[in-house]
Amino acid sequence: MDFIAAIPWREVGEASLDTLLMLGVSMAFTLFLGLPLGVLLFLTGKRCLIERVAFYNALSFVVNVLRSVPFIILLIVMMPLTEILVGTSLGVPGSIPPLVLGAVPFFARLVEAALREIDRGIIEATQAMGATTWQIVTRALIPEALPGIVAAVTVTAIALVSYTAMSGIIGGGGLGDLAVRYGYHRNQSDVMAITVVLLLILVQALQTFGDKLVLHFTRR
Repeated sequence: MDFIAAIPWREVGEASLDTLLMLGVSMAFTLFLGLPLGVLLFLTGKRCLIERVAFYNALSFVVNVLRSVPFIILLIVMMPLTEILVGTSLGVPGSIPPLVLGAVPFFARLVEAALREIDRGIIEATQAMGATTWQIVTRALIPEALPGIVAAVTVTAIALVSYTAMSGIIGGGGLGDLAVRYGYHRNQSDVMAITVVLLLILVQALQTFGDKLVLHFTRR
């Protein structure tokens, strides 16, 4: 009972909501930016619909550079830019820009990989029917790659959960910030344990839901 009473449950609840808010907002921006970027990488690659090797190589290089930067370093490097964009580098608002920048190139690569798994015969058939590039993307590529894209969303969301936890190191809010303030600075291992359990539950819920969606779209 002393263990339960010692835990600041109100702050745990607020931190959990902050983590869900960071995850939801950053995932929405990641989908909005990463899906078109992944499609563009696929379309401009070798032997693809609008092959542009030089453009693809340049874009691919930028994506690879962003993916190679450890997220904790990205958090620190982006602090001045984050302050310009949202007015602060702390709390939930200050975490969103680095979360998005860290997740977009990762998600775009997964989308590109999912599109490359599509049977080229489907693309050739739609081309033979006189479909435009936009029609091929929206009516053939995306529907056929949907299970892979949903799986990519799941993997990216889980990666974002770990990113939100890391953002707590610089006061980014959420469960990671709670773990740093109580578990590290105040040496309250019980609070640290609670945050770990909650993050594990969130990850498991995301994975289970994502797997069910992948199975649903695969059966279709």
